[in-house]
Amino acid sequence: MLTENDAAQVFDTIMSIPGMNEPVRIDLKISRKNVLLLHHVIGRGLIENDPGPSALLNRTAKENIEELKQLSADCLGRAGLTELNEKLAGLGREKKQ
Repeated sequence: MLTENDAAQVFDTIMSIPGMNEPVRIDLKISRKNVLLLHHVIGRGLIENDPGPSALLNRTAKENIEELKQLSADCLGRAGLTELNEKLAGLGREKKQ
C-alpha cells in the first residue's frame, strides 16, 4: 500500500507528463441536479482550512485550484443555477448561526 508521500510523488509524476497542461474540449451533457452536486463536491474538496487536506491537493498549484473553482462557477452559470446556489448557500449559513 502506498503511503501518502508516495501517492503524492506518483501524482507529481503524472502531472509532469508532457501534454498535461494542454486544454481539452469536453462535450458534456448532465442534469442541472448533477451540476449543482458537482459544484458542491468541488467546493468541499477544495476547502483550504480543512483539518486534513490531502497531500495531492497540497502539491497542486494555486492556479490549478483557481481553474477548478472557475470551472465549477462556469458550470453553474451555464446551467442557470448561480442564483439558486447562492440562495441555498445562504440557507446553509443561516442554519449554522
